[in-house]
Amino acid sequence: MSVEEDVMKIQKKLTKMTSDDGTGQEEALELLKTLQTMAINLEVLTKTRIGMTVNALRKSSKDEEVISLCKTLIKNWKKFLSTPSKDSGSSSKSKKDGKDKEKKEDKDKEKKLQASFPPQSNTTDAVRLKCRELLTQALKIDGDAPNSCATPEELAEELEECIYAEFKNTDMRYRNRIRSRVANLKDPKNPTLRTNFLNGVVSASRLAKMTPDEMASDEMKKLREKFIKEAIDDAQLATVQGTKTEMLKCGKCKKKNCTYNQLQTRSSDEPMTTFVLCNECGNRWKFC
Repeated sequence: MSVEEDVMKIQKKLTKMTSDDGTGQEEALELLKTLQTMAINLEVLTKTRIGMTVNALRKSSKDEEVISLCKTLIKNWKKFLSTPSKDSGSSSKSKKDGKDKEKKEDKDKEKKLQASFPPQSNTTDAVRLKCRELLTQALKIDGDAPNSCATPEELAEELEECIYAEFKNTDMRYRNRIRSRVANLKDPKNPTLRTNFLNGVVSASRLAKMTPDEMASDEMKKLREKFIKEAIDDAQLATVQGTKTEMLKCGKCKKKNCTYNQLQTRSSDEPMTTFVLCNECGNRWKFC
């Protein structure tokens, strides 16, 4: 049995596993591992369109291992674009002809691969396309990432799709979510988030829903923790200081749950000023 026939059999099985119910992930993983060991060339890819099937499985699967292996296979298969053809010519003229032939073959390969793999964009919405462009630029801020599990364009598309799937439109909530992802991915003080996303440590579905605190750099997280601690300390200090009493009544909420402090605000022979805080509504007043 030929490699092409084997791939076609696997392709038919994988097609049944691209539904949203996420069933058959263990079997899918075994089939992907089999594909990894097979001698698949450009001709097999274009005839079987296995690249489209694997990419569809990547998008529908909820299994991180399946998604990762799909990305690896697609990345390896796309390398056919940069595989040079052998030049059999010996003279300078034959070398030139060989190079021209090589260029033509490369163009043909690119056209065939475009038919075998998903297109660069699956939407014509101008807002969504612009958002994908902004996300791609944010991911490319440090140049190429050799350990990336996919290209910046593919990751940006996947991230945008996850955000769009949540809101189902491009309203202000969608745009704000995109802006916050772009800002955090571009932040030079927070390279860890960008690296983790490019390397597959943080998935697109997770990044799409991360809070600002979760996306923040370690430095920012420590700073926020410091501010929170100081705020708690201040609140505790304000509560400890003063004397609680039920003898004073708040003129605003009419409750008798108050705390008062006495301070010398005038000359020493004058009586002290009493400051009162209502613990119920926060109303403050003073007795002279």
